[in-house]
Amino acid sequence: MSPLDTRVPALLLRLDRNPFHHGSLGAVRSLGRAGVEVHAFVEGARSPLARSRYLRCAHEFTGDPHTTGDIERALSRAAARIGRPAVLIPMDDLGALAAHRLTPRLRGAYLLPRAPAEPLERAADKAELAELCRELGLTHPPTAVPDSAAEAVAALGRLGPPVVAKWSRPWLLPPGGALRSTTVVSGAEQVRRLFACAPRTGSRLLLQRLVPGGAGADWFFHGCFAADGTLLAGGTGRKDLAWPPGAGLTAVGSRVPNAEVERAARRLAAGLGYHGVLDADFRWDAAARAYHLLDVNPRPGAQFRLFTERSGLDVVRALHLDLTCRAVPAVPAGAAPGRVFVAENYGLPAALAAGRRWRRAGREVEWAWFAADDPAPFLAMAGAWPRRGPLRPRRGRRHASGGRRPAGGGRLSAATAGGARRTA
Repeated sequence: MSPLDTRVPALLLRLDRNPFHHGSLGAVRSLGRAGVEVHAFVEGARSPLARSRYLRCAHEFTGDPHTTGDIERALSRAAARIGRPAVLIPMDDLGALAAHRLTPRLRGAYLLPRAPAEPLERAADKAELAELCRELGLTHPPTAVPDSAAEAVAALGRLGPPVVAKWSRPWLLPPGGALRSTTVVSGAEQVRRLFACAPRTGSRLLLQRLVPGGAGADWFFHGCFAADGTLLAGGTGRKDLAWPPGAGLTAVGSRVPNAEVERAARRLAAGLGYHGVLDADFRWDAAARAYHLLDVNPRPGAQFRLFTERSGLDVVRALHLDLTCRAVPAVPAGAAPGRVFVAENYGLPAALAAGRRWRRAGREVEWAWFAADDPAPFLAMAGAWPRRGPLRPRRGRRHASGGRRPAGGGRLSAATAGGARRTA
């Protein structure tokens, strides 16, 4: 018998139109295997996620993902089709921030964490994160948020060069990928050009000292926290290979205990009063002998299935158990060590770019796409991926609207961030 309340369905909300988002597939499989009826917003009937046998119903978002009214209408339509309250699980930052802002209006149709929205927005905003780390005593790279091109050039000389240029709210970047969410810059003219783009990004430009990376320097934490701050599930891992190299997503990652990283993540969650699933990225600075908190995401990370216990518990299942008022089984210390996560479509180019070989060495592997009990998504990905170009990294985080883009009010402010039925 499933420990989850299978009478309560789940809806995955993802507003980033990326059909190759393997984290969403992991969530569908995790809940579906436990007997939960899973719904999700997908890009179309031919997308890999829509092919999963564990997806009960595919919904298509047809509005503007940056407009609160369109998001609320899409969620209301989905709720009407589902027909009973469902656990809402955002899978990207834009969806997570929108869901928290809409929580008072979604209650009754969806089960949601009760974390206040303002601290969540501060953590997701990369400019606000620097100040938040100072308040909480967490190590963070020295950061400048310039108000003019001249200040930006001065910050370049003070922090570098080179420095890391970031947009504070990357989920608001214009669709099409002309601007990347993160760029390493060395010259004054590069900085001036980027600063000139600020009015059309919906974000502030920030410049950050480049923390040297290298093999074994990048770490992450995934955890699900209860309303009282208890860590229900999760752990720490090391990014073994990234795509794009050096600063990209996890192509190959290992579950490795790291007490210092976990303490920092717990302090962050406590400072935010966080309830729900949290994903945080860290980088080891050998010179300072410290882990820098680089990024915080208020939702499951794409490789969350790395932290699956032998019982099948992961952060997504823990969230469903928590929101349906069911007990989350205690996880013994040191449970399920040595697991490896591999995103097949990124692992090979990442290994080639890094010039080193990844060795499985008998460890248990969690594949992002392949599953013997659910092969269709892997086949769909493998058929479509070569047309996309596996050696071309995504440029920033794209959030195409997939439809009209209304003018005027109703958009998510700078302070925030219908498909056919399928039966398993």
